[in-house]
Amino acid sequence: MKFLVTGVAGFIGYHIAKRLLANGQDVVGIDNLNHYYDVTLKMARLNQLVNKPRFYFVKLDLTDQKRVSTIFVKNNFQRVIHLAAQAGIKYSVENPLAYAHANLVGYLNILEGCRHNKVEHLLYASSSSVYGLNRNLPFSTVDSTDHPISLYAATKRANELMSHSYSHLYGIPTTGLRFFTVYGPWGRPDMSLFKFTKAILAGQSIDLYNYGNIYRDYTYIDDISEAIMRLQAVIPKANPAWVMEQATPTTSSAPYHIYNVGNDSPVRLTEYITALEQALGITACKNMCAIQLGDVINTHADTTELYKVIGFKPATSIQKGIKYFVDWYREFYKVN
Repeated sequence: MKFLVTGVAGFIGYHIAKRLLANGQDVVGIDNLNHYYDVTLKMARLNQLVNKPRFYFVKLDLTDQKRVSTIFVKNNFQRVIHLAAQAGIKYSVENPLAYAHANLVGYLNILEGCRHNKVEHLLYASSSSVYGLNRNLPFSTVDSTDHPISLYAATKRANELMSHSYSHLYGIPTTGLRFFTVYGPWGRPDMSLFKFTKAILAGQSIDLYNYGNIYRDYTYIDDISEAIMRLQAVIPKANPAWVMEQATPTTSSAPYHIYNVGNDSPVRLTEYITALEQALGITACKNMCAIQLGDVINTHADTTELYKVIGFKPATSIQKGIKYFVDWYREFYKVN
């Protein structure tokens, strides 16, 4: 089959493209290589892919509707895995228009490409942040997602609603993936593990928000990749017997579904730092700070539905996952 992977030079996009190519699939990768974080890292990921047979890269901004349309027409994709987005909660407070352009207009162009070119299955990245003010733990896909507390989260929830409308109107099978705090080798420099590792190795202090009393359902990248690889083959089907009053919000009469993809094992931030200190062999100097604007205090994924469908749920421990990241970081940046 031929796959389109958007955000292919990004953290998750790179890993998914690598898995698809290893399985003998044809992959067209799109990325705009923007400067939200170090382009050198994005290029290093991309350089791991460009010489592989069956891979073709296009530098492209998804807001360019004409070029996006052309890519779809030329390639006849069977699957689209949409991972491109403007990421980051803090940045969404400072730069909201970037999220409207990339996450709303860009995604609409992907939906239009799928609509006009008979794509068999569209999988797209959502986020655990859509749960917002919800306090029911673990987060279940039956819970309300009507109260996001960041614009980033609001755009991800909007992607889910846009997907449903296209599934309903045009019969496009769509699967939403609510990722929970993904980490691991080749990760993003704006994420906590990367920032903490860099600071500790440089002898700098680190900030622990909400005084370290934050729980996250940290999910290792290989587990995320495995879930996506399995889910791409699980194409949602229309269900004429579906009745909204007797069903969950993440199913539909349309070919539409949403899953939590998380570790189902939340870890306190201080415990996470302890695992990092052990992997580095260094004790961190910690600053205890108030919670950041737009942050939720706890995340915890209910992955019952995910396991039921694909027979797999993420399970890599933070001790193993953080060690793998630290080993990669030391090698990539040539630090002891």
